[in-house]
Amino acid sequence: MNRTLAILAITPGLAAALPARATGLAACDSDPTSGGQAAETLEQQLVGQGWTVRRIEEDGGCDAVDALDATGRRIEADFHPVTLASASTRR
Repeated sequence: MNRTLAILAITPGLAAALPARATGLAACDSDPTSGGQAAETLEQQLVGQGWTVRRIEEDGGCDAVDALDATGRRIEADFHPVTLASASTRR
């Protein structure tokens, strides 16, 4: 019984000590988005790489893209709105 209580008492402290998992969104939030480029500019860049863009929307400071890559695989990717650099990609 005492062992169980001791484990329950230290569990919250252990969880707080774990490092946060990086999502890639910090790259978009770290710079001001004023002066961001138009979604059409990002779409043109991606179409030039052979992508078929389905949707672009703002999400967490990034331009979130739902698209098909040149091989036809579905991609969800985040791009910085000012630099249009890739912040993260999920296939």
